Amino acid sequence: MRKITHKKAAAVAMAAALSAALLAGCGSTAATTDSVAESTSTAASESTAAESTEETADESTADEAAAKNCADLIDAIYVQERTADTDARCEAAKAAWDALTDTQKEMVEGENADPEYFGRDTGDASKDDPRNEDEIGENELLVVSFGTSFNDSRVADIKGIEDALQAAYPDWSVRRAFTAQIIINHVQARDGEKIDNMQQALDRAVANGVKNLIVQPTHLMHGAEYDEMCEAVDEYKDKFESVSIAEPLLGEVGSDASVINADKEAVAAAITAEAVKTAGYDDAAAAAADGTAFVFMGHGTSHTAKVSYSQMQTTMQTLGYDNVFIGTVEGEPEDTACEAVIEKVKEAGYTKVVLRPLMVVAGDHANNDMAGSDDDSWLSQFKAAGCFDSVDTQIAGLGEIADIQQLYVDHTKAAMEALNG
Repeated sequence: MRKITHKKAAAVAMAAALSAALLAGCGSTAATTDSVAESTSTAASESTAAESTEETADESTADEAAAKNCADLIDAIYVQERTADTDARCEAAKAAWDALTDTQKEMVEGENADPEYFGRDTGDASKDDPRNEDEIGENELLVVSFGTSFNDSRVADIKGIEDALQAAYPDWSVRRAFTAQIIINHVQARDGEKIDNMQQALDRAVANGVKNLIVQPTHLMHGAEYDEMCEAVDEYKDKFESVSIAEPLLGEVGSDASVINADKEAVAAAITAEAVKTAGYDDAAAAAADGTAFVFMGHGTSHTAKVSYSQMQTTMQTLGYDNVFIGTVEGEPEDTACEAVIEKVKEAGYTKVVLRPLMVVAGDHANNDMAGSDDDSWLSQFKAAGCFDSVDTQIAGLGEIADIQQLYVDHTKAAMEALNG
């Protein structure tokens, strides 16, 4: 309707110009003709400019609408509950993204949607294995992880643990489940890889006629996710002849910060050795002599299991790693908050800092909260403190460390022994 209006206005302007020129007939015919031509040309230019402006506005509106539609579809699958139409929603979101121009993709913005949801390169998903095959036999080892949408980390960390377990126990079929539906949807929509959630995995085990089920979580501790996993398994216990749930990485929690165990000691030694080696030192003592501190950033939790982070700090000190510090993204416990850890490292006199995740995977928290470019990332905050000569990051999950994988193998062995006992 707006284009018709502009054309009418242009036509009126041209007619008015022509009439004015003819009525002004005090000059020569040539002058009159020139005047008419000039007036007509001006009116035509104004009409073209008006139409061009309108077309630009229409294109901008169309870009915004297309970007918003895609953002809405992404937000619709950024949920923790799977429904009957989840698969269709995942397909629709990806189709909407693929239909966008590069300009429109940069405009995608929603409650949780942004251009990186589909646009960020996190590695080759084809290298992963969702481990959701059927006809697997009577013995299943279900490896339960929170999950990550970072493909390279999923392959190195989660698949790395699963592969180690399969190699250690060839008579058991290793299968996968993620507890984060948000991540499952992300991977499915972007990469076409379908990973089972807990209910799907347990239903699949029942349908496959599994008799003996061992559940090995890759979770760090006995936190909220571990509790939810146990509740889900409990609902299916009567569908199997035997079920056993293995310990998470850090083992039993303990009553206070002073209580440590063999699992925490093994984890502390393994992750410190890996960080020290990656940084180019022979051992932690050599790094300390060079003024280098290592800061491991965990997630943090309000769950009572948060004392595990304090216990890990105690473990580091017990093992003589005075230049190793434990922090958390959430700042729970309080003394693990970024600003608190900065003060600890500063007071201890270290001038060089290496940041590394205390997480099974190197996903969003490691890449953004720890090593991101935003002002609130740990890397940025440590640099902004102005008291360190250098601040470096090691973006690698715990799951790719061989000694960590062996701990999961050991925990599974204990669960098997409990199953048989």
